[in-house]
Amino acid sequence: MKQRPALVAAICVGAVVAVLIILLATSSSDPERAVTSPVVGKAAPSFDANDVDGRVVSVNDYQGRWLLVNFFATWCIPCKAEQPELVTLSSSMPIVSIAFDDPVDKVKNSFADNGGDWPVIAEGDGRLALDYGVVKLPESYLVNPDGKVVKKFDGGITAAEVQRYIASAK
Repeated sequence: MKQRPALVAAICVGAVVAVLIILLATSSSDPERAVTSPVVGKAAPSFDANDVDGRVVSVNDYQGRWLLVNFFATWCIPCKAEQPELVTLSSSMPIVSIAFDDPVDKVKNSFADNGGDWPVIAEGDGRLALDYGVVKLPESYLVNPDGKVVKKFDGGITAAEVQRYIASAK
């Protein structure tokens, strides 16, 4: 009996689709899953950079305090959604935001429109994002008072979740 090539191809494609459906159905969708990063557990990558107002900002300026290093872009929808949470959080701890692939004037306008008065670095070459291992925006890295990155927050954050983490780490 002669096999039909189209039938064999259809059966193969069907088998692949079935395997993908099974994998997706059984994969973890837990929002509390651990987000890994090569910098978590290590000293925060150091930087000395000018913020959008021309002031020099250094990660070393925050030794002895908790610090949130936030990577964002003005064109990123989840980044815009987390901005009010960062504004709330900034009343209780220092934040340094690093704009990815954004001109200084757009970053200044975004902060003027959406709030926030912490240092913002408009990074042109992406070096800091590489140093921190940023994969997608927004991402935030929590640095403890000893200067060690203790947590990576993938996606938009809430002030409450950052404060909860700090409280549990004390």
